[in-house]
Amino acid sequence: MASNLWEKLKKRFCNTVMENTEAENLVPLKESRNRLISSKSLEQSEDWTDFEKYFAKDMHADTTGELRNRFLNELVRLLNNYLQSEHKRTSKVLDFHHPHQLKEIMEHCLKINKDPKSLEEVLSDCRETLKYCVKTGHPRFLNQLSTGLDIVGIAGEMLTSVADTNMFTYEVAPVFTLIEDIVLTKMLGYIGWYDGEGMFAPGGSISNLYGMLSARHKRFPSVKYSGMSSKGDIVVYTSEQSHFSINKAAMLLGIGLNNVIAVDCDSNGKMKVDVLRKKIKHSIANQKIPLMVNATCGTTILGAFDPLEKIADVCEEFGMWLHVDGAWGGGALLSDKHRYLLKGIHRADSMTWNPHKMMGTPLQCSAILLKEKGVLLDVNQTGATYLYHKDKHYDTSFDTGDKSIQCGRHNDVFKLWLMWRSKGDNGFEDQIDLCFTLSKYLVSEIKKRPRFQLVLEEVRH
Repeated sequence: MASNLWEKLKKRFCNTVMENTEAENLVPLKESRNRLISSKSLEQSEDWTDFEKYFAKDMHADTTGELRNRFLNELVRLLNNYLQSEHKRTSKVLDFHHPHQLKEIMEHCLKINKDPKSLEEVLSDCRETLKYCVKTGHPRFLNQLSTGLDIVGIAGEMLTSVADTNMFTYEVAPVFTLIEDIVLTKMLGYIGWYDGEGMFAPGGSISNLYGMLSARHKRFPSVKYSGMSSKGDIVVYTSEQSHFSINKAAMLLGIGLNNVIAVDCDSNGKMKVDVLRKKIKHSIANQKIPLMVNATCGTTILGAFDPLEKIADVCEEFGMWLHVDGAWGGGALLSDKHRYLLKGIHRADSMTWNPHKMMGTPLQCSAILLKEKGVLLDVNQTGATYLYHKDKHYDTSFDTGDKSIQCGRHNDVFKLWLMWRSKGDNGFEDQIDLCFTLSKYLVSEIKKRPRFQLVLEEVRH
């Protein structure tokens, strides 16, 4: 089935490239003109081309598109072979070599030369690269927070690369900005925020940074213009099991590592709310300003979910922003059986959610979501008039670039949207339920084996 799907995908991928490239309008170099390739000059075989004879510039000079078509066909065949081998349980997850060894093995293809390499050597470089990659879709790959490879997601990533679209304005990315708005609205609905906003960001660490940045701006909007110097010590609280990106965000925003207060966790890895309250009171007694609590839903080591309802009570008591790092655990919201793990999420002010974790979207795919609409624009807008102005002939609310700390922004949403279209809400729910079922199965199997010991028994939330 996977092979047939890839054959169809291959044809559509190549056709898309050919349809969207106006080869006739290219002005090739004089040298390339002398090498113009007609369909007759290519090998007659439909299955084989001597790519050793051709170079990248020849594909631009080929007005028929035949060489480009054959090159992409060969590339997709290479990728398909890799996927086939990746799913074999008998194959290696990794052909490991130490850095100095791998550098020596791949010396012939790592170096960037002055003269161009043939298309055959380019394809060979691709084969060599895949040969020594970690097979993250392998059944026995059990490293951090990955859930295999989704073929439809890969198709979305391929189309994204072919479209090569920047996400800062509607005029540049009309379809993709609409898709982003639709997907973010969907995700906000699962949280219970029906008038919120969001944006896709380059990873969960940056999404957490956006959460902290938004918290600071709502409390101290003048910092945007006058800086942090007159605000005193602003303090952020997070569990001792939280992700290190919270520390990095505090460091980057000028809050400082010493003002990130780690809160003790219980034996299940969940934040102790009574300790949180004591630490906040201690900070106030020392003339510090409690700004934000970061609650984690799905910690990296134990997979713990902090008690959001109780933490939200504390935040309301002290007038603090509640950010939820649901990078891993956010996907549980799609399951009726397991969304209880994030009970109280609607009371938070912002949330990080990474579909590239529990939902299995290809890397990278992360969203920052906020309860209040308009915060992201207010905190990040600088008014670059060559890009963002209100006198355009369309609804400029879809010009999202000024909401971002970046200028150029990669299209991370299309692959998720395509997967969601292919699965529907029910398909994603089944997928996530299966992950939890497999987890329970693994626990039961480990308990049968006396030489293994569970780090943590199943947690009752």
